[in-house]
Amino acid sequence: MSQWTGKQTAQEHQSQSGMGERIRQARQTAGLTQVELANAVGVSRSAIAQWETDRSGQVGVNLARLAVVLSVSPTYLLNGSVGQDGGGTAESPQEMALLRLYREMGDEDRQVMLRLAIRLSRTKNPEI
Repeated sequence: MSQWTGKQTAQEHQSQSGMGERIRQARQTAGLTQVELANAVGVSRSAIAQWETDRSGQVGVNLARLAVVLSVSPTYLLNGSVGQDGGGTAESPQEMALLRLYREMGDEDRQVMLRLAIRLSRTKNPEI
């Protein structure tokens, strides 16, 4: 696992960590054990353990299923890239965690969260 110094953005840190670390983070964010993820993907628990430690294994042939189960993009798992297009799946474990929290909120809290997100995005992108 790479160490985050705080001098880099979270996105830069994630893109520098290996695919195994991204798989582990996404699995934990999804609230899955290695056994549960293995069953959902159709592989053994030891295959998941090998992937998470960047050891050998056939991640490539299972990448699409792995991404679907973890609700992240295959691109995120491969190289840590987080798209800016607002696609249909969470691009990182942090996005997945936010989505899960949003879904647990009541309607009033969702509106507050949406207004806050819009305001925060405007401070970064004034043209929004």
